[in-house]
Parts: sequence; C-alpha cells; structure tokens
Amino acid sequence: MMHWMTASEISQAYDAGTLSPVTVIEALLARVDALEPQYHAFIALDRAAALQAAKQAEQEFKAGRRLGPLHGVPVGIKDIIDMAGQRTSCHSKVMLEHLAVEDAPVITALRASGAILFGKLALHEFAIGGPSFDLPFPPARNPWNIAHHPGGSSSGSGTALAAGFLPLALGTDTGGSVRHPAAACGLAGLKATYDLVSRRGVYPLSMSLDHVGPMARTVQDVALLLDVMAQTSSSPEATKPATYTRDLKLGVKGLRIGFIRHFHEKDEIAHPDVTRALDEACKVFRELGAEVNDITLPSLQEFSAAQKIILMSEGWAIHAQNLRERPQDYAEMSRRKLMCGAFLSAGDYVQAMQMRGVLIDRVNHAFQNVDILLAANSLDPACRIEDVKEVVRTYTRQARVPFNLTGHPALAMMSGLSSEGLPVSLQLIGKNYDEVTVLRAGAAFEQATPWHTMHPELS
Repeated sequence: MMHWMTASEISQAYDAGTLSPVTVIEALLARVDALEPQYHAFIALDRAAALQAAKQAEQEFKAGRRLGPLHGVPVGIKDIIDMAGQRTSCHSKVMLEHLAVEDAPVITALRASGAILFGKLALHEFAIGGPSFDLPFPPARNPWNIAHHPGGSSSGSGTALAAGFLPLALGTDTGGSVRHPAAACGLAGLKATYDLVSRRGVYPLSMSLDHVGPMARTVQDVALLLDVMAQTSSSPEATKPATYTRDLKLGVKGLRIGFIRHFHEKDEIAHPDVTRALDEACKVFRELGAEVNDITLPSLQEFSAAQKIILMSEGWAIHAQNLRERPQDYAEMSRRKLMCGAFLSAGDYVQAMQMRGVLIDRVNHAFQNVDILLAANSLDPACRIEDVKEVVRTYTRQARVPFNLTGHPALAMMSGLSSEGLPVSLQLIGKNYDEVTVLRAGAAFEQATPWHTMHPELS
C-alpha cells in the first residue's frame, strides 16, 4: 500500500521510473481526506502547493534532473517552524495572526533537496502544553488507538506518520518532544546533537535545550532526512559524514553498549511491558554481537531537576509579556506550566546551569567505556487522551530529558507492543556528533525485530 511506503522506497521507485510524485501526493491526499477528520494531525494542509510541487518534480525527473533522495518526497512540518508567507500558529490563539516573513533554514534546506512540503502539523501549544481541548485547533489523536494520547509536543508529526499520511516529518525536542510521539506512535525519531541542526526560524521554548529533529517510520528514513537537516549546522565542532546512512548495514558486532537500567528499575519504576521490551532488546543486541553491560549515571531526578529549572526559566523569559497581557489566550495546561518560571530566581537558574555542567561531564565520562547508551524512553504506554490526571502523571515519567540537558544525540524507536496493543519504545544515545553510530545500532535492532513493519489498523 502506497501510504506505508517509506521515503527510501518512494525514492527508489522514482529512480526506477515505476512511480510518479503526482501519484504519491494524490494517494496521500486521498488518505488524509478520509481519515484526518478523526485524527487531527494537520493545522494547515496546502493541497494546491503540494500538487504543484509534485508536478514540478515529475517534470524534472522526465528531464533527467534528480536533486537527491528526498526529491519528490512529502515532508510534514511541525507548526512551530517558519515557512515564508504562511502562519506559524504554534497551535495557539496567541499566534493566529503571525505570518512568517522567511523560511527557517531547515525549510530552505528541504526546498533545495526537492522535498515536497505537505503541510503544517499540530503540536502541543508552544511545544509545552499538552493535549488541550481549549485551543482553536483540536489535539491530534493516536492512530494505534484513537482514544489515546499520541505523545508530544510534536503530536501531529507522530500522528501523521503513524496514520500513513506522510513518510517524513519534522519535530522539535526540548524535553523529549520528538522522542515522546515516536514512543507513543511506534516510530523512529532523533534528537541530534545540540546545534547540529539550526534552530533559527523555530519559535523557541528554551533556547539552550531546544532541538529540531527528523521523524519517520524507519531508521534509514531518519538518516536520509538528517542528511538534509544537518546542512544547516553552523557548529564549528560538528564533523558531518558524507551521509548519515553510511554505516546502517554494518551491524553492532563489537560495539560496547551501556544499559542505563536504573533509570527505569530504580529511579522510576516503569510499566512491566516497557521493562520486558528493554530486557528483550538487550538480548537482541547481544545476539547481534554487541557487548551489553549495565552502567550507572546520576539519577533521573538529578537530570530532571536541572532541566526543569532551566526550561521554566527560559520559557518564562520568552512568554512573560504575553502571559501578563493576555493569559486567557493560553490553554490552561500550558499557562500553568509556563507561569512556574515566574517564581524562579536568577540564583536558581545559575545553580541549575552549574549542575548541568557536572551532569554533562558524567555522561561524557561514561562514553570513555562504551560506544552507545541504551535507555528507556517513555516509562508507560500512551494513556487515554481525555484522562487529564493520567496525562499529567505519565508526561514526566520518561528518560528523555537527560539528553536534552547534556545535548547528546538520542534515537527513539519502537521496541515492542504493550498488552493493550500500544507501542513501547527505547532510546539509543551516542557521543556528541556521533549520530552515525547511533543510527547504525538502531538500524541493526530494527532489522532484527519486526516492530518497524507493524502499523495500526485505522478505521
């Protein structure tokens, strides 16, 4: 079925001349028309522009002009990223009149690659709120079970991918907002090394924690999208490979993996289905030839405390004026979270930043003895979206925030199904700017397990 084709498969079919961009876009638009009213993945769908871009790509193919693997491949954009002449709503009443004057660098890079920008995707308000029902747009739903939360804040990106609306999407990640919907919706999503991908033109939440990340249904597609996104890097420390797909077929034999077991067994007690899947993942990696040993880092609580103070302080600095002048235009959930920053002092922020330095050193030290780290992602399967208490309870039960704080690259991917048939997920974390090794390990796990081949049965 065309809607489950990966970006890589679509690109290969273009190369073989067996598929056209117009056919792809028309098929996906038909699927969106049929299912979007139930799932609410989109804020804005630019049907005419997508079809026009598909026709242009088709003409270019006929002329023998191929710009690269993403030429003619549709990509969804989280509606917190600027596209010239279009509204950047941030899923908020506050931004309904905001029109972007220029493309964010990641959008410029996608256009240059020939990718088809398919539409703006839903999110949690300002990338922090939650699945709120007091906003101008409804919250996205989880395609694995429409009554459940799709994760956030890149909720529409997760929904669109899991529903078969798109093969690729952009998300942002400040405390796990690429990796949370990847967990809830059974996807692959990468928070690359801090500063590997430009954040310019992306409405900020926390300047020192924000990342822009690729999301897809397979690790190879994540790598293809990262190839384009990493072209925007201005970091003098980044050493980028010719392609992030370079080592995807090398396997993990000989790699040293440090399993951060205490995150989900001691610091927080994970749901049994999450624990079971992580133990199975260890077995898979060992069977593939990796050396897997438990490793100890500071507790989740230490990472989370520092990250939360930094996020709340920086978030308040960004939103203080609007929260003072028009608090009623924020959803209750995001208003409550953002206003916490008003009660923090400069001393709190400085102490959190000092602790951040200590925690970064501890993680860097761990990498002296291992090549990658293995950790839990969400500690629970997705809860019901209208159960506010459970949304609040489970939102912070995760092991993602440590790596926003430290900046290390972290790949989320599906690792199993819960007893209720909902996805569960793991993370693979690498050394700074060593996305190649993280993706290599992810690809090996993916090929040895069936999870990436499974899709929800949509009504």
